[in-house]
Amino acid sequence: MTADRVTLADVEAARERIADVVHRTPLDTSRTFAELSGAASVGLKLENVQRTGSFKIRGAYNKMSQLSAAEREAGVISSSAGNHAQGVALAGQLLDIETTIVVPEVTPAAKIEATRGYGAEVVVEGDIYERSYEYATERAAETGETFVHPFDDEAIVAGQGTIGLELLEQSPDLDTVLVAIGGGGLISGIGTVLKASDPDIRVVGVQPEGAAHAKPSLEAGEIRELTDVDTVAEGIADTRMLETTFEIACEVVDDVVAVSDREIATAVALLAERAKTVAEGAGAAPLAAALSDETDLEGERVAVVISGGNVNLTEHAELTRTGLHELERYVEARLAVAGWPGTVGDVADVVEAEGAELDVLERARRTAVDDPNRVPVTVGLEGSGPDHLDGVLEELDALEGVSVLERSLA
Repeated sequence: MTADRVTLADVEAARERIADVVHRTPLDTSRTFAELSGAASVGLKLENVQRTGSFKIRGAYNKMSQLSAAEREAGVISSSAGNHAQGVALAGQLLDIETTIVVPEVTPAAKIEATRGYGAEVVVEGDIYERSYEYATERAAETGETFVHPFDDEAIVAGQGTIGLELLEQSPDLDTVLVAIGGGGLISGIGTVLKASDPDIRVVGVQPEGAAHAKPSLEAGEIRELTDVDTVAEGIADTRMLETTFEIACEVVDDVVAVSDREIATAVALLAERAKTVAEGAGAAPLAAALSDETDLEGERVAVVISGGNVNLTEHAELTRTGLHELERYVEARLAVAGWPGTVGDVADVVEAEGAELDVLERARRTAVDDPNRVPVTVGLEGSGPDHLDGVLEELDALEGVSVLERSLA
């Protein structure tokens, strides 16, 4: 193992290099999340408000600003699940370098359009990130373009590590930091800084259950690759770490926790409601781990890196709704109503009178078991908890011309 592959001095040099380009993002303390996790304090490192909506500009600019004149002239190509794409595109715009980004089919449209908005050419290729990566590297070999790796590069790691410098300045008494792992560039950079400052700071990696390659790799002492991935957190849906990040992670990562997609959705909902913060699935994953029973944070001073906020609004709404389901604050119910659409107003009045929110009210597709003299209707209700929602449904069931047929509450 090469413990000094990336050093604290490298990260400090990166900070000087990118100082005029990136934001020093806030560390927003949250009493709510401290109480929910049992921690003494929880700070949210809000990289979702960074330029391009994620931390990726740090590493991309640090790497590309050091390219030779010939490498810049050849142009840059990269592969990305979305956030690295925008970082490379913006860096290219600032440095006057032509950029091409290859993204997988699962990349949200918001990330693709934002990348094009920074002047990059976007090529959609491959069902998962690994296929996009293979295409981009093959093209680079053919065209002579400079390939900028999203994580397996010392300059990229050093740039991401500048977050660690900021964390130490904003909260010098940290006990534990939770960081998402995709390919491992972010946690490698942050971990390098934290361990150089204080080896007792615990660095905990977080992955979705559907892309959990890091823990088995670290336990085996060799890189383990997944055959496929399946997660809502497409930003960290990598199948493996690579040599650079794996070797550093072996030195600086203390533990890795896996969280479910439903736990991630709950964290997305709580961030929106309690922290007024929009996070994508990958960005919310570390908070999901902080709130999980798998992570013991009792009495600790904790930082949670919210790595990105690039998410389609429709996807964010769906994640939030799923999160509210998990918190037992959202219910979907199927009603049978008479006198459509006149009864609709009565349904809305009851929901309002009971202090709940009517999120969905729409005519449902009729099935063979439905009463032919009634109109099937689907409603989605948000309330303060299961007892509140039960009471609303009871009032609706008692309404003349309305019957509650079935309900779904996670």
